[in-house]
Amino acid sequence: MRAAWFETFGAAPQVIQVGDQPTPTAESGGVLVKLATSGVNPSDVKKRAGAFPNLLDAGLVIPHSDGAGVIEAVGEGVSSDRIGQRVWVYQAQFARQLGTAADYVALDSSRAVTLPQNTGFDVGACLGIPAMTAHRCVFADGDVSGQTLLITGGAGRVGYYAIQWALLAGASVITTASNDIDRSLCLELGASAVVNHRHPGWGEEVLRAAGGRAVERVIDVEFGANLGEILNCIATSGVIASYSSSQVREPQLPFLRMMYMDLTLRTVIVYAMPEAAKQHAIEDITRALTANVLKHRIAHRVPLEQLVQSHQLIEHGGFGGCVVVDVQT
Repeated sequence: MRAAWFETFGAAPQVIQVGDQPTPTAESGGVLVKLATSGVNPSDVKKRAGAFPNLLDAGLVIPHSDGAGVIEAVGEGVSSDRIGQRVWVYQAQFARQLGTAADYVALDSSRAVTLPQNTGFDVGACLGIPAMTAHRCVFADGDVSGQTLLITGGAGRVGYYAIQWALLAGASVITTASNDIDRSLCLELGASAVVNHRHPGWGEEVLRAAGGRAVERVIDVEFGANLGEILNCIATSGVIASYSSSQVREPQLPFLRMMYMDLTLRTVIVYAMPEAAKQHAIEDITRALTANVLKHRIAHRVPLEQLVQSHQLIEHGGFGGCVVVDVQT
């Protein structure tokens, strides 16, 4: 099969190879998916750069955890009725070597979720990390109906879905964005207000946008950089759910201030979510896709042969939305 892989850590142009690899087979409890698309996320880029030094101990890595395609074969214990199903896959390259940047992926059948007929494979490649992370951030700490949520980076891969999950659950949303295009996107989704997180004192702007009332929850994309402003606009007993802190990788906490506010800090990563939380997200994603009530933001699509470019896009940033690799062209 055609695949992209790396055998050493380093910059994408130096270490990513594209060529032929053995086609995997469906093992007991598993399925073999012929992939149409592969989703690229920051965690994929960090792995290739060497964030996990033991990753290559078992051999080469075909990157990417997210993707979508059609089940072509099943292993022992899996119903043959699954053959021919359109599916989206997640955790394909978590705690294992072979991910979705290839013609085929073999993985546990629970990680291959039925993709509704009204949903394209391009969207399917955006669901594993972006949509499930957003779902966990919004719902991990209970019902949000009637609450006001602050979602930082609302036009980003995760924030875009978080706004929608919150609104579907009956919450009000204030979000942040740094340019007019992203601001308009957030307002179109239904955010009640958008503040610019590049403005000094933007936490006070959030308070004013909320009519002077502090927000009950925050879904945050840059914990270390944003914490100071978040503390200026979050309510006592509020929840901060953060899924990234790339600008300040080891932030220091103003512990006493947070303690006296009785705050809850939740860190979120899909791989470590409880299985019940994953299933909750999958059920809600399936319902929302079937009802066609989710919007999706795909910023770039590149062919498998140009996988290097897809990693460079993630590294350079400067855009919102998902990067999708077209495996079948």
